[in-house]
Amino acid sequence: MNKILSRPFFISSCEPVYVVDKGVTRQFIGYTNDIMTVKVFFEKGAIGYTHSHPHVQTAYIDSGKFEVTIGNETQILEAGDGFVAEPNIEHGVVCLEAGIIIDTFNPIREDFYATINK
Repeated sequence: MNKILSRPFFISSCEPVYVVDKGVTRQFIGYTNDIMTVKVFFEKGAIGYTHSHPHVQTAYIDSGKFEVTIGNETQILEAGDGFVAEPNIEHGVVCLEAGIIIDTFNPIREDFYATINK
């Protein structure tokens, strides 16, 4: 893979917002070949459908309230909370109150990166 590197500064008002699904959009905060941080906006009722991927994912609830399921365990998380999804474990979220999740992946999500270059 070629060397991937985002700009060194993220200015939210200057970065494009990408539509992910109904009620879900995202901005790319920063990335290299090894890591990617993404700001994900959820409207109330929006769903981050259950899925898995070969990346380690950490997530920080910046605002809002979410029902988060990882494997067979479900928790309600609010601003200031977070979670870790190990590689290949099923996980997903349901947005109970509109909010933002900051996701970080190792290595980079090449499928996400591909959406930047369309």
